[in-house]
Amino acid sequence: MNFPKAPEGGALVALVSGGLDSLVVAGLARAAGWRLFALTIDYNQRHRVELQAAARVAAALGAERHVVLPLDLTQFGGSALTDAAIDVPKEGVGEGIPITYVPARNTIFLSLCLGWAEAVGARDIGIGVNALDYSGYPDCRAEFISAFEAMANLATKAGVEGDPFNVHTPLVHMSKADIVRAGTALGIDLGMSWSCYDPTADGRHCGRCDSCRLRHKGFEEAGIADPTIYAVTP
Repeated sequence: MNFPKAPEGGALVALVSGGLDSLVVAGLARAAGWRLFALTIDYNQRHRVELQAAARVAAALGAERHVVLPLDLTQFGGSALTDAAIDVPKEGVGEGIPITYVPARNTIFLSLCLGWAEAVGARDIGIGVNALDYSGYPDCRAEFISAFEAMANLATKAGVEGDPFNVHTPLVHMSKADIVRAGTALGIDLGMSWSCYDPTADGRHCGRCDSCRLRHKGFEEAGIADPTIYAVTP
């Protein structure tokens, strides 16, 4: 885990979904002294309750601004998170890329972070991608982030004028247990985050989707009590 200390007045745009990983990344950035600009994408996702979690996270961490940007990806579909006709898998993390993968999501979302960062004069972006305990999404890998960062510095006025962007991924090689430990060490209330892809009607984590299983596994392996309320304990 490595988050560089902010330069004086340093601003960072953090992608804040409301999930556990994005909460910890934003918390690490604040602890390192960065001025936090939180970006949440309302892509009409099935688990829209995470937008409320994102608002809690941004407020708790003292974000200078929190932008919730509407982008209706149900118009594209292609994922269980954006197409109500596709069921969220409930049988555990399997092989291959699951149907909960949203086509090109992190490429799209990082591009929006990049646009806002350039507009507000920030040259640093934080995202909670993780390539260890995750569901196999290709846009959570370190090589994707490196390629995006290279593209960002070719595609922007700031980049071509020698004022480069940096994309920070402090969790990319951490286990979910390590992420839970890191958030706990920061004194953050991890219970304010939301992970479930398919919330129950009464507002609980389902406990059966991949994201619930990975979340609970992280707390269990970290030896830290899981504050999450599940309909079924993973």
